[in-house]
Amino acid sequence: MPADLTWRKAIDKVLSTSSMPLHYNEITQRIISEGLRKNLGATPAATVNAQISSSIKHDGDSSPYIRVSKGTFAMRGGTSSVSIVSPKLTPDVAESEESEEQYEVISSFGMFWRKDAIEWTATPKLLGMQQIGATPVDFYRQLGIYLLYDGREVIYVGRTTDRPLGRRLYEHTVDRMSARWDRFSWFGLLPVSDTGQIGCLPETYSAAKLIPALEAILIEALEPRQNRKRGDDLAAVEYLQKVDPEIEKKKAKATVDAAFNKL
Repeated sequence: MPADLTWRKAIDKVLSTSSMPLHYNEITQRIISEGLRKNLGATPAATVNAQISSSIKHDGDSSPYIRVSKGTFAMRGGTSSVSIVSPKLTPDVAESEESEEQYEVISSFGMFWRKDAIEWTATPKLLGMQQIGATPVDFYRQLGIYLLYDGREVIYVGRTTDRPLGRRLYEHTVDRMSARWDRFSWFGLLPVSDTGQIGCLPETYSAAKLIPALEAILIEALEPRQNRKRGDDLAAVEYLQKVDPEIEKKKAKATVDAAFNKL
């Protein structure tokens, strides 16, 4: 089996063969689908973004990459058609120099996660992956905002500050809300390392990061019909839910037991 390419070589291969600039999420997906790396870590999209942004920031005109628009890149001197787009900000809010860093207020989020995919205990595992094949992250300790749904209808909005996300959700499985919800979405503030560890809350946020994040949360959560795009300024990559292994074990055991009972 061929060895993994380095992240930089994998990025170069994808961008050099693309006829157009690519968002770092798309670059990551192509790296995975083409099998350029097997060891993805917990935050592959953030790693790709950081690799390219770091090169642009530190190497300047010597960097092999150019930023076409926020989160979208091309190879310098490549064949792709490039039109540089400047970010739009209100006149009294200056753009942050860290606009392409991984964490911009909301570090991670999950949409419409299933209640029945979690083994509910006082310390449940809230497992998510940036991409299929990435290292799962347990978001039990995450802090932020969450929504509970009955079908597609939002029936409750809550926050997690003094108790972690996993604990707050568990409490809703034993309180008056217990039978009223079947899915949930969440928006987390604590950063996630490439090894899947949950970090500490930043001390401050700039207006240039806070305002777009608030708008993006509302767009993602409410899905208003007149907004043509999703919350594009939500810099964090969405995490896909991974079923708790304990659920899978119970299903497998139930299947085996049912087979034996038929004998």
